[in-house]
Amino acid sequence: MQNLNYPWHHDYIVTNGVRLHYVTQGEGPLMLMLHGFPEFWYSWRYQIPEFAKNYKVVAVDLRGYNDSEKPKEQSAYVMAEFIKDVLGIIRGLGYESCVLVGHDWGGAIAWCFAYSHPEMVQKLIVLNIPHPVKFAQGLMTPQQLMRSSYIFFFQLPLVPELAIQANDYQAIERALRGMAVDKTTFSDEDIELYKNAMAKRGALTAALNYYRNAFQGFLSQKQWGVLEVPTLMIWGEDDIPLGKELTYGTEAYVRNFQLRYIPNCSHWVQQEKPVLVNEYMREFLESIIV
Repeated sequence: MQNLNYPWHHDYIVTNGVRLHYVTQGEGPLMLMLHGFPEFWYSWRYQIPEFAKNYKVVAVDLRGYNDSEKPKEQSAYVMAEFIKDVLGIIRGLGYESCVLVGHDWGGAIAWCFAYSHPEMVQKLIVLNIPHPVKFAQGLMTPQQLMRSSYIFFFQLPLVPELAIQANDYQAIERALRGMAVDKTTFSDEDIELYKNAMAKRGALTAALNYYRNAFQGFLSQKQWGVLEVPTLMIWGEDDIPLGKELTYGTEAYVRNFQLRYIPNCSHWVQQEKPVLVNEYMREFLESIIV
């Protein structure tokens, strides 16, 4: 990908004892983007150049993913470490705060970081990931338990790795193109890039370790107060693993909260409906919060 004619450039930063790869474009205030599973920085390809007009956009490979360092210990993939990673990225790039954007697992980290360091988040944008309280409540219902059954499958040792690797990582294509409402969202080249990123030595187990430690962090029982950071949630309504009902009542946990639903759109919202996602993000970023 280094040789492709993209307007951004690649770099690395050492934070919290790990070397993380990121893509960046633009100058100005910092906008930090955190991807989900089974992705990497590339999931933000439609947002990076758009918001580089006004921001220094940084789309990072989370620890364990793609070209970022992959600690071998399962204990390295806990929320406390992810929060320290984000803290180190912001400060290491010379900033005191950022606009924080996250999807899926990246959104889970964004929620937790905003609670831990609200002074460092000017605005929060989360895509197709519920508030931690709403997710925990959802997992107490049969409907969401069925949708989230893969999380429990991922707790097994080795078996998930073998299942995802089978038939040239066909599970990656099933997850991306299979769940998309618009099957043209992911080109063959896109699918190959995602497969190749997950096939890098150590990446698959690292990505699964996020789930294996999920009940120690994002899904753990803790007191969640009312978040003061202005927050936008964008939600593709046809999300298969995460039901739309997980969004209901989020305003009880966020002081300044906006919610934008996108119909006929899957979990991969910023890739399937990039023009609309970018429009909603820009409206939120340009709005005056009172």
